[in-house]
Amino acid sequence: MTRKLIYSLQMSLDGYIEDASGNFAFAHPEPDVHAYINDLEAGIDTHIYGRRLYETMNSFWPTAADDPNAEPEILDYARIWNALDKLVFSRTLKSVGPRTRIATADIATEIAQLKANPGKDISVGGAQLAAQFIAQDLVDQYWAIIYPVLVGGGKPMFGNIDRPLDLQLFDSRTFPSGVSVMLYRRPGR
Repeated sequence: MTRKLIYSLQMSLDGYIEDASGNFAFAHPEPDVHAYINDLEAGIDTHIYGRRLYETMNSFWPTAADDPNAEPEILDYARIWNALDKLVFSRTLKSVGPRTRIATADIATEIAQLKANPGKDISVGGAQLAAQFIAQDLVDQYWAIIYPVLVGGGKPMFGNIDRPLDLQLFDSRTFPSGVSVMLYRRPGR
């Protein structure tokens, strides 16, 4: 079975991953949503990031499990995140943390190499980096975690897409809080 490349982010109902001031506090999942996301992440063994998202994630998750007051779903995700391999696309980073490497080839080559190796699925995070993967039609699945809030502007989950890409809904779930998770795939993938 071929590994899938998944683009997954949390967003507002109007499609933004952060508001105009760069804040993403609206995307704070409550325990049942976080547990569901953790279950989805169990099928992934590699995360791909740009520098900014990598630095954000790496500033919290390596030590998140050290907090004696951390919720169980936070502890679970810290375990998941720390066990993942990470690939970072950056021209400025000189060093990265454990289980992480800086990409040395172009996007298509790196993805082809990852998919050629055995393993679980691969996730790309960060709207700007994902836009480059989407432009090359490399993304197999799109996971949208949608919060019931309108932020009115900011960084969109999807930038300018130069052509239509058909998607098929293959799973969805709505939580009591109003958060909806929509899982789509490219037809035939």
